Amino acid sequence: MKSQVYSWRISSALKMDLERVARHRRVPVSELVDTAVREWLEKNTVDIADDEEQKKLHAAAEACLGVLKGRDPHRAENAAELIRKSLRRRYGRR
Repeated sequence: MKSQVYSWRISSALKMDLERVARHRRVPVSELVDTAVREWLEKNTVDIADDEEQKKLHAAAEACLGVLKGRDPHRAENAAELIRKSLRRRYGRR
């Protein structure tokens, strides 16, 4: 059951076209507009849902990109020295 009212201004030409098509289909103009709006929403709501899903995926990925968990925040800067120390310990080189 329809309980809400929505109104907007349209051109005289568009109103005449709507009335002509409604008469041809033998339906009220409100039903014709309702059908048109539903079809438009079905086609366009998918894009909105995809956009929202993409935003969620991007947010989840951003939390992980470029982040390595560890105790030393400067590990990448000191990588060469850390590798040398590890090799010295392993192979006894000085």
